[in-house]
Amino acid sequence: MSYSRLIRVIIVDDHTVVRKGLAQILEETEDIIVTDEASSGDELLSKIQNYKYDVVLLDISMPGKDGLMTLKEIKQTKPDLPVIIFTVFPEEQYAIRVLKAGAAGYINKQSEPEEIIRAIRRVSVGKKYISPNLADLLATSVSTENNSLPHDVLSDREFQVMCFIAMGKTITDISKELSLSVNTVSTYRIRILEKMKMKSNAEITHYAIKNSLV
Repeated sequence: MSYSRLIRVIIVDDHTVVRKGLAQILEETEDIIVTDEASSGDELLSKIQNYKYDVVLLDISMPGKDGLMTLKEIKQTKPDLPVIIFTVFPEEQYAIRVLKAGAAGYINKQSEPEEIIRAIRRVSVGKKYISPNLADLLATSVSTENNSLPHDVLSDREFQVMCFIAMGKTITDISKELSLSVNTVSTYRIRILEKMKMKSNAEITHYAIKNSLV
């Protein structure tokens, strides 16, 4: 099959091996070309002001400005630039949040290369990429919108910290992962417990498992 245009992609991930591996996969296509890479949200935001891309492949978990914060800033400055969130986290954890924030798609890093390629092609022409599992999640979300869950009241950063706590990470671990101070993460934890009317990390973990968030 011949293609009439090249899809210019920038890969954003703080791990070099992920960027190189993904670039290698995409180089095997006729119509997708990796024209650039970035290792942080700030680097990406700088590059999109100076260069033109058709699709952004963005990791959600990066030190400093994470993928969700970066996505929101992209939508403010380049609202028409399609962004696919490319992450190790399951769809149940972040997919609905990132789609509401303006992402064009959500792909797990364990996905087959064909799915990644299919997603890039689809969002490059202005469409959304929704996997069958994510379609089910969205349908459930719509049907329960009037019966919101306790974690829906959390901010994006609070939700992120909650998920890390549920995964068994310590406050110190989380502070390193998110490039935040220990005091800041502790404050987030207190807010999470208050908003969700819980008393311990064990309750957070039980809740997250029950709701398939980890």
